[in-house]
Amino acid sequence: MRRSDLADLTAFVSIADHLNFRAAASRLGVTPSALSHSMRQLEERLGVRLLHRTTRSVSLTDAGLRLLERLRPAMDQIVSALDELSRQRNRPSGRLRIYATHMAALAVVAPVWSDFLSAYPEVDIELRVDQGSVDIVAKGFDAGIGGRDRAAADMIVVRVMGPTKLAVVGAPGYFAERAAPRVPDDLAAHSCVQFRRADGELFQWSFERSGKSRRVVVGGRVVVNSADLAVRAAVDGLGLAYVIEPVAEPFLRSGELVRVLEDWAPSFQGLYLYYPGRRQVPVALRAFIDMIRSSESKKPLKVASR
Repeated sequence: MRRSDLADLTAFVSIADHLNFRAAASRLGVTPSALSHSMRQLEERLGVRLLHRTTRSVSLTDAGLRLLERLRPAMDQIVSALDELSRQRNRPSGRLRIYATHMAALAVVAPVWSDFLSAYPEVDIELRVDQGSVDIVAKGFDAGIGGRDRAAADMIVVRVMGPTKLAVVGAPGYFAERAAPRVPDDLAAHSCVQFRRADGELFQWSFERSGKSRRVVVGGRVVVNSADLAVRAAVDGLGLAYVIEPVAEPFLRSGELVRVLEDWAPSFQGLYLYYPGRRQVPVALRAFIDMIRSSESKKPLKVASR
């Protein structure tokens, strides 16, 4: 079917509804002469007469009646689909697919998803968590969340978590058997939960104080590739974990973890949500971004010291 056929068939249905070229043209927003021309072209392409017309009246031929009978259900479905899209422009609905790093899922998505789903019952969230960089457009995601470097140059980037600090934490039971480290070099005597990056390398722990920074290679019997597992291992007394403050905060409040080396804590640049294009941003995504930013604005301000 040619691209123009759908427009001509829509015009034919409108004429059949009104049996009047002027009324049908008014409904379609075209002139009666343009509508008449479209019908002549359609009849020529199909090789059959669809309409009987005189200067006073319009009626359907037998072929026109048979075509209308087949077209009507299809046109009703098209109208219904367009009406549904129109409604979706005004309220969040459908499936929102997000790709996030482990850290971003814990620090940005998990704190708001319960409120978001309660506020928008017609939205489903599909969250894919991984450390590797992917083409979110090719993989069918609406947005990604992670470091700013993960966003392609032509994408829209929105900060969803401001600068924060990193924290070294351990369980009270762990410190009952050994002294807490006072300086980064003391970590050599401790078991640390190591983190393996997406490139396969073990993450080195960074520290800074009085304008000076340093990296420390730590050792331990547990290696993970997600922040939530690092915290879980620390809670279980398997060693010290190194994570951003928002991930550790609930466990520090509950007393399941204790923070050490706080005066050596470096700052973290923050996290960003990124998505393609400025036009026709999905309503569900816009609502999700607004809720994240609203939640972030309500948090107490933490200034990363250097």
